[in-house]
Amino acid sequence: MRVVKKILLIRLSSIGDIVLTSPVVRCIKNQLPDVELHVLTKRQNHLLFSNNPHVSKVHLLDKSMAEVIKALKSEQFDFVADLHNNLRSHRVRQALGIPSAGFPKLNLKKYLLVRFKWNLMPELHVVDRYFEAVKPLGVVNDGEGLDFYSGDAVLPSNAPYWIGKPFVAVVIGGQHNTKILPALKVAEVIKKLDIPVVLLGGPSDAERAESVVNKVFDSKIIWNACGRLSLMESALVIKQSAVVLSNDTGLMHIAAAYRKPVVSVWGNTVPALGMWPYMPGEESKSVIVENSALKCRPCSKIGFDRCPKGHFDCMNSLGEANIAGEVLRLVKNFGG
Repeated sequence: MRVVKKILLIRLSSIGDIVLTSPVVRCIKNQLPDVELHVLTKRQNHLLFSNNPHVSKVHLLDKSMAEVIKALKSEQFDFVADLHNNLRSHRVRQALGIPSAGFPKLNLKKYLLVRFKWNLMPELHVVDRYFEAVKPLGVVNDGEGLDFYSGDAVLPSNAPYWIGKPFVAVVIGGQHNTKILPALKVAEVIKKLDIPVVLLGGPSDAERAESVVNKVFDSKIIWNACGRLSLMESALVIKQSAVVLSNDTGLMHIAAAYRKPVVSVWGNTVPALGMWPYMPGEESKSVIVENSALKCRPCSKIGFDRCPKGHFDCMNSLGEANIAGEVLRLVKNFGG
């Protein structure tokens, strides 16, 4: 391989997956300090990379693929680290015609786990698999976990007065309904907590969050921030929290990046797919709540709008007292 001076890293989406690429970005720059590192991603994700001080330039996939490839060719890269590994990223690699490498997606093993419940997946986090894409460069995992950079974001002036004191950030959203703890269960968990709560999620979660607030009544200090904060502002809330309670979603990985104690609740997806909260050396800060006895789990590697079986037992069978107890235990041990 020729001398590598300029690297293109490809990761198009989504929030959680991009956060999980951060160790690769850091290790490239720390172990190859003279290399110029560029990234190709979708426009909606550009801040996740442009806020990162290790990234020299962000290229956006917001034009035709032909235009994007033309612009990338003009950069004269020496190597492509493909951390997306799909048809579009393969097209970019082929068009650039330079040394490149991807990572093992293990799609067959994921299919066997989802379809037949045969777990042949290695006990290896996807972060460690990502490093296969930079193995030809001699870059290795430093074991320092994830990074997240919120840029110049600040919390809005109407944030509650008690932000800054111990509180629990409860992430109620998710890309698919079968990964979301039902609102009634969220409310029952919150009722068992003796600490203020912030509800986090996007605009599509705001109505469900309001129903949680209504079910909790006035017995708790609670702020419904769903749909009222940007991603970076939500990250700041997580950073200031004592403990995070989250579904399997992007904010869960941001919590891990900030080394926050996290209770993650799993529905139709399973940690065995390789996407559990990644906090090497601080595993005691992570508690996974799931019903591992259900024979129908996992029913998807991503999620569905509704339970294929109609019962949604993967979430409905989870005990609110157990979840609340784990949150309070982490508050006591780490978030005081």
